[in-house]
Amino acid sequence: MPTDTDHYETSVRERRAEAVAEFADHKPSPLQRVQHALHVTPALVPLIVLLASIVVFGALLGSRFFSPFALTLILQQVQIVGIVAAAQSLVILTAGIDLSVGAIMVLSSVVMGQFTFRYGIPGPVAVACGLAVGTACGFLNGWLVARMKLPPFIVTLGTWQIFLATNYLYSANETIRAQDIEATAPILQFFGAKFSIGGAVFTVGVVFMITLILGLGWVLRHTAWGRHVYALGDDAEAAQLSGVDVKRTLISVYMLSGLICAFAGWALIGRIGSVSPTSGYDANIESITAVVIGGISLFGGRGSIMGSLFGALIVGVFSLGLRLLGADAQWTYFFIGVLIIAAVAVDQWIRKVSA
Repeated sequence: MPTDTDHYETSVRERRAEAVAEFADHKPSPLQRVQHALHVTPALVPLIVLLASIVVFGALLGSRFFSPFALTLILQQVQIVGIVAAAQSLVILTAGIDLSVGAIMVLSSVVMGQFTFRYGIPGPVAVACGLAVGTACGFLNGWLVARMKLPPFIVTLGTWQIFLATNYLYSANETIRAQDIEATAPILQFFGAKFSIGGAVFTVGVVFMITLILGLGWVLRHTAWGRHVYALGDDAEAAQLSGVDVKRTLISVYMLSGLICAFAGWALIGRIGSVSPTSGYDANIESITAVVIGGISLFGGRGSIMGSLFGALIVGVFSLGLRLLGADAQWTYFFIGVLIIAAVAVDQWIRKVSA
């Protein structure tokens, strides 16, 4: 004779079966499928926006926009922002932010120039010293965030001012001219070297930017370190409990970010031809803009570094397209502001998939 326990277990099994049947019969709506696709592939949104903006400006401007020169000019204009955005992406994926990326970039370039012209150090050694300085700046940020447990925003806001002041004090606000660099240390302008392919003009800096982002994208997706970066941004406590060395990973992220910013400083010399302590002052804001428009979540743990490249290219397309249309430069800031707000709104909507 069935007992009360038997009846209870039967009832539970029936409810489970009904729940499974109901789940199986439920089909997601087209909007839910789109939401899921964007959640799985975060770079899809900025890619669509990039392609749409190219089509729109191409339709309005015709051959003036769709020429190989114009399209590669966009790549040349965004190469510095794209490199710095790659560094910023790594930090934001850990749910942090780095306001000092622009200052690290400029300080590293100043060290490269001053070591060469003030102390007579060979160009390759001076470049290596500049890269080491950028890495050391990143280590300081990472140590303060990971070991001292200070908020990344406050830490990098402070080091931004420190690095910027160090840059001005050390360089004495002195610009090293392009003619002097060409005559003494042409390696400093290496990233500015140009070559043509079918009428399109590229620079070594553009090739480096694309190679860097593709390489980082592979590392983040196919290595244990990359998975730790995402896990750290998604939930630091859970990552710690699962065996991730959170402090070491954080410090390595900030060090790599500083190294990439130092490479951006080297590329900056090639881009403008000279070593200027006042250049690239707004790279921190531009990099955050590229990352946000590129679909990387400011809450960390979600996004593709390819999106930061798409975000930088979107800004470049709007800047060039509006300039060719003869529009006031302020319209560029207006549309970029709209895109930033829209990107954050889309990110919030996509996050509901995992809520």
